[in-house]
Amino acid sequence: MHKSAWACCALILAATPMTAAIAQTPPSAAVSTRFQAQDLFNLEVASDPQISPDGSRIAYVRQTADIMTDRMRPSIWLIDVRTGRHTPLVAGAGSHTQPRWSPDGTRLSYISTGEGGGAQLFVRWMDTGQAVRVTGLPNTPSGVSWSPDGTRLAYSMLVPGEAPKIGTPLTKPEGAQWAPPLEIIDTVTYRADGQGYLKPGYRHVFVVPADGGGARQLTQGAFHHGGELSWSPDSATLYLSANRNPDWQREAANSEIFALDVRSGVLTALTNRNGPDQSPAVSPDGRRIAYVGYDDRRMGYHNARLYVMNRDGADRRVLTEGLDRSVQSPVWSKDGRSILFAYEDHGAITVGRATLDGAVSTVIQGLSGDDIGRPYAGGDFSLADDGAIAFTRGDSQRPADIHLLRQGRQTQLTRLNADYLSGKTLGAVQRLEVASSHDGQAVESWLTLPAGYVEGQKYPLILEIHGGPFAAYGPHFATDNQLFAAAGYAVLSVNPRGSTSYGDAFANLIHHDYPGHDYEDLISSVDAVIGRGVADPDRLFVTGGSGGGVLTSWIVGKTDRFKAAVVQKPVIDWSSFVLTADNPAFFARYWFGEYPWENPEAYWRRSPLSLVGNVKTPTMVVVGDEDYRTPVSESEQYYTALQLRGVPSALVKIPGVGHGLAVRPSQNAARINAILTWFDRYKTGAAAQTTTQAAR
Repeated sequence: MHKSAWACCALILAATPMTAAIAQTPPSAAVSTRFQAQDLFNLEVASDPQISPDGSRIAYVRQTADIMTDRMRPSIWLIDVRTGRHTPLVAGAGSHTQPRWSPDGTRLSYISTGEGGGAQLFVRWMDTGQAVRVTGLPNTPSGVSWSPDGTRLAYSMLVPGEAPKIGTPLTKPEGAQWAPPLEIIDTVTYRADGQGYLKPGYRHVFVVPADGGGARQLTQGAFHHGGELSWSPDSATLYLSANRNPDWQREAANSEIFALDVRSGVLTALTNRNGPDQSPAVSPDGRRIAYVGYDDRRMGYHNARLYVMNRDGADRRVLTEGLDRSVQSPVWSKDGRSILFAYEDHGAITVGRATLDGAVSTVIQGLSGDDIGRPYAGGDFSLADDGAIAFTRGDSQRPADIHLLRQGRQTQLTRLNADYLSGKTLGAVQRLEVASSHDGQAVESWLTLPAGYVEGQKYPLILEIHGGPFAAYGPHFATDNQLFAAAGYAVLSVNPRGSTSYGDAFANLIHHDYPGHDYEDLISSVDAVIGRGVADPDRLFVTGGSGGGVLTSWIVGKTDRFKAAVVQKPVIDWSSFVLTADNPAFFARYWFGEYPWENPEAYWRRSPLSLVGNVKTPTMVVVGDEDYRTPVSESEQYYTALQLRGVPSALVKIPGVGHGLAVRPSQNAARINAILTWFDRYKTGAAAQTTTQAAR
């Protein structure tokens, strides 16, 4: 896999053999001012900022690409807020993540693989710099939370169970080499993207002394427990979410908030509605619990709302009734009078504040996350006792950095890529809004101009469609778009109907109707860019992944306007998808309302495979060979159908990769290079001489 970046992709070619190689700039070569594939190894991204209780220091995760191992390496860095001093705290071999301050700010817990083997929980004493491993776990812990008295750490972890058995195997003679035993599966969900086939067992909650010692399992039973863990102020009770309903495997979106007595292990349910309740956060005085959830209406999308209730579950009420957005990550202010939370708005994360009487206000806008491949909405924040907020923010020209809000003043504390990217000519990003030709619905998008854009000149355009479909693009740095822009393409990132961050009604315009009129939203946006004189109507291209792969294959089944297409990790046949994807209990019930055998015509009508007979557009299909979200069989079906019809096509499989598609820098570079090579092949007109070499 390491011999060359291009070798990361296994290519099955249909017509003319495709030849391309990732440009590896030799040391003696002139440095390009355009963003290029090699630059993927030089970017750094900040995430998970954790401000100390007194607001004096911020620990955060800094991800850096390692060109020798071809992986992103997360380390933990520390910022002195007063001086701006910036130092590595936990670095070196392995992965170091999830920094969490003790209540008094004297210690920092984190998860690390630095000692080799699996991920373990460590605690560092900040005054001495000494760290100790406090667990020896078989699986990775998550949801780590300090007790208010600082004596214990709570976390959740998968507890291995016994594999089911059917029948009695023969007794193997000593020294004999027999075939592996049968694999028995008896659960609804038996594999998950990024994890493969699931090991038997259940996630349970543990506590461990903060200075080391034996961990104690608090929850029991054939149910999963965990999520965010929140302690009562007296350190006697933990609050968590779990789905302990008898039919939890088939009704996965029905969790409750529970109170867990730390001494006895007794669980008490505090909520009881049909729908998910999660992310409990206890008020500083312990009297109230904030949480997020919704009443399940079997819609494709639901706005999660912020609720508050008494610690015994009484007097439940919603605080964000008037906010038509989905909220997450509730955090109480130190005085207990308000709750901070995050929500998506117009393609970016906003931090809001809700008072106990339901008044909602905006605190910070425009957060950015650590997913820099495409311009998805994201971002993190944390709150100090004095009200200071550490958060991540970037823009269309820079990945996320650490920022601080204190007493109304915002300060940028890191500039991880400023020097490096200042030497690069990047594509500028413009916001667009158009009226859909279907019904006049306002549709927002972002146009990345080619690097070195000249006004009045027409350029080839790539329509790049986000996945989800319940997700959103925003004005964020995106390596995919900048590599396309460096190669001379304009890139259009549209949020068609169904996208989040525009409210419940807009998202549910595709309820039981996807793909559908989102097609007109996308085409109207393309026409608007043509109307601006930026895009050449004779050089249009389209690509997208996951839900974007669905829409890409749908588009080429409905129009021949695009010169070439790249369909990435798509769903092609909804019937086969809902029975082979990694969440079968959700997709059929919420996206269709019926099972395939109950209404096969509805499934077929919305399947891109039903339109493959119309496809003439040269189409490349890309998928990770360990994708369990939109299984590999979906991509292979489409490729085979295109081949049988004689449509110029290619299948690109990325080894060892799931739905994330290109988790290693070289794989991402190889994927983008393949897409550019495919598109370049089908460009027409005078600009056809422009090749991907112009980007290097």
